[in-house]
Amino acid sequence: MSSSSSFAPSVNALAGVMVDDLVLRADSLRCAVTTGQAGERCIDLGSNVPGGLEAGRRLGEICMGGLGTVTLTSSSGLERWPLGVIVHSSNPVVACLGSQYAGWTITDDSGFFALGSGPARALSRVEDLYKELGYADNHYTATLVIEGDNAPPPAVAEKVASACGIKPSDLTVLFAPTGSLAGTVQIAARVLEVALHKAHSLHFDLNNIVDGYGVAPIAPPIPDFVKAMGRTNDAIIYGGRIQLFVRGGDAEAEKLAQQLPSNTCSIYGKPFAEIFAAVGGDFYKIDASLFSPALVTVSNLDTGSSFHAGKLAPDIVDASFR
Repeated sequence: MSSSSSFAPSVNALAGVMVDDLVLRADSLRCAVTTGQAGERCIDLGSNVPGGLEAGRRLGEICMGGLGTVTLTSSSGLERWPLGVIVHSSNPVVACLGSQYAGWTITDDSGFFALGSGPARALSRVEDLYKELGYADNHYTATLVIEGDNAPPPAVAEKVASACGIKPSDLTVLFAPTGSLAGTVQIAARVLEVALHKAHSLHFDLNNIVDGYGVAPIAPPIPDFVKAMGRTNDAIIYGGRIQLFVRGGDAEAEKLAQQLPSNTCSIYGKPFAEIFAAVGGDFYKIDASLFSPALVTVSNLDTGSSFHAGKLAPDIVDASFR
């Protein structure tokens, strides 16, 4: 088990408390709570309800399994788009990769498709990633987050519950469309997660990542899904900044800083919607190294050295958000 993971409590237990509080305040947060046909609890944060920025902020923290904080800020770092989120975690590997990352591909024969994120992933452990993380949750309830317009059908809810080793009545599914207020906030709150994911893909030792902080502007919502996807990605790729606190040698820390920013990708430089159109709308044809923050600082706790790389691109964010 990794050293960072050994300090992590149950992400589903922590998130469950936050979910229960959200349910208690659902009316004031303009969210809707229903019970699905399989007995699962469904929470709509922006599909058939208005939702809001606060609903999205809470959703971001739930996604991180209670191991991170999401705060609204008026200092995003972009002059025209000051509204943003500040994300912090003192257990970033488990919070971001073990919980928040949308790594669970959920499908069924009806044609339903979704990428599941949130604490439920750590119960199902269907992803190979968990073999590397050395983290396993054990709890009697599960919380799943879906970026979309609808909760999964009953058969999918039963499938998810079974994978988590719980009853469907102990499953909560939260969902919000990309172009909703809550949706755009919870995606901005992934600015630290994408940095952790890229660090993992660069084979940086995750045991050496101790703490993490990120800031990203909140994209203005728009009903068009492709444009909403473009804006929310651009918020991080061209407007996101992070700082990681690591241990180890300066050579490894500096290498991580130099390789992390989005401008290291060959297709960097255009709004994401244009990049998406250029590959015929096939998300998986896009170079994955693009999905990372714009500006990076890596601070080495063992030596006191810090390394900076990347840059914000406010002009591209302006073109995307307008």
